[in-house]
Amino acid sequence: MPEKDPTEAIRVAAAAYPDVDPGTACTQSAFRVRKKAFLYVGPQGGRYKAMFKLEDSLAEAATLAEQDPDCYEIGKGGWVVARFTAARPLPKRTWKKWLDESYRLSAGPPAGKSAPRASARKKSTRAKK
Repeated sequence: MPEKDPTEAIRVAAAAYPDVDPGTACTQSAFRVRKKAFLYVGPQGGRYKAMFKLEDSLAEAATLAEQDPDCYEIGKGGWVVARFTAARPLPKRTWKKWLDESYRLSAGPPAGKSAPRASARKKSTRAKK
């Protein structure tokens, strides 16, 4: 009996976010929002790999990379690689947290809304005085 693909739940969760454009990059499933990638996931070299774009969780990921460098790696630009197997999958609590963060970083503010410019923030605080 073939082993269960431990990336299936990650891919289903990623595709459920608003405005997601699923695709492929080489042999990996790729997920984008507003033309920015937030997840690459799939088989690689007899194991599985997931790449998340992180910011707030980078310290946690760095600790994991120090403890288990064969399974976790910090890349450029905040990208974190997690490698795992069906027998030893990426913990659900970890991938759900990282997936949420990666999506939020790539999605940015809701459509039609942008973060206020610094000059607009200064004006509004002056007007309140």
